Amino acid sequence: MRRTILFGLLAILLGACDNKVKFTIEGNIEGAKDSVLYFEHVSLSGLKSLDSLKLGADGAFRFQADTTAAPEFYVLRIHDQIINISIDSTETVTVKAQYPNMAARYKVEGSDNCEKIRSLALMQQDLLRKAIALEQNQSIAPGDAQDSLRRMTDRYKQTVIDEYIFKEPNKTYSYFALFQTLGRWLIFNPKDSREDLRVFAAVATSWDTFHPGAARTENLHNIVIESMQQLYGDATAPTTRQGEGPAIVESGIIELQLPDKNNQTQALSALRGKVVLLDFHTFTLPESAQRILMLRELYNKYHEQGLEIYQVSLDQDEHFWKQMTQHLPWVCVRDGSLQSAVSYNVTDVPEFFLINRNSQLQKRSSQMKDLEAEIKALL
Repeated sequence: MRRTILFGLLAILLGACDNKVKFTIEGNIEGAKDSVLYFEHVSLSGLKSLDSLKLGADGAFRFQADTTAAPEFYVLRIHDQIINISIDSTETVTVKAQYPNMAARYKVEGSDNCEKIRSLALMQQDLLRKAIALEQNQSIAPGDAQDSLRRMTDRYKQTVIDEYIFKEPNKTYSYFALFQTLGRWLIFNPKDSREDLRVFAAVATSWDTFHPGAARTENLHNIVIESMQQLYGDATAPTTRQGEGPAIVESGIIELQLPDKNNQTQALSALRGKVVLLDFHTFTLPESAQRILMLRELYNKYHEQGLEIYQVSLDQDEHFWKQMTQHLPWVCVRDGSLQSAVSYNVTDVPEFFLINRNSQLQKRSSQMKDLEAEIKALL
């Protein structure tokens, strides 16, 4: 009886040790009989093999792995043919492909992120084919070929920015898009282009909000900081010239330097040491007056304890905005270009963020049930 009990307890303990939440990648790959299919983790330090199997006549496969706290990336690979997969929750992703050339001939179900990654991968492959054809066309002068390639790449980047990255910068497919290549070269290179840096900064800020502390979030943060230092000099300086792209302070927030009603530039980084409510607002909203009253109440109650409001108006009518902000006691600035909203992934107003005394972005509105309680906690 004692032996039976011991074996029973051991079985329970072993089961508990393996009782981790897992995700599943399954499906079949036609035309790949006897090929070895590898399942690999795309870590920040390189590919790491997780599992493999020899495919049968039906090409069926099924892999499982532990779900991670933050989104991660994986590949299915046969020789040099790969299918990119992202996992951001406990899910089952189904892949149906045809070999050879399974990197282009596959379908995916169960994950919108994976479907968007498939679309991006096919677009990238098409761009590469066009670039190779352009390079091999002997009737085009080298200089003209370079100009054509630059225009093609610029069109590709703009499509990816508009239709993918700026729509949902917090998604894994937006992160994936940042690191696409054309041959050996990054399509988006934040160290060479201020526009590309702005794209990286938008994704970095969004990931810092939705996946704070994750390794990939920190990696994006470091890339943005290093790129800022290369393009602008000292990225931590609050004196970055206005109009030359987003300045990233040491903590990782995107710097805002916008004019107030007296045309004086107000820097978000200048409020370091205070708890900051970064508020994006439009005074033409029907509920604007009610919202301003709510902000006044918070400001009056907690300003002496260290609360400051940095309110970014997206109103297009400058005169109307100046009238509406004439008697407001907090920092009121205006951004008619909407670039600040893009940088902070603001798709609708009102929207707000909380920043702690160390200029670290803490939460956005969707992550807060009680704004006043969150402010008190930071104070």
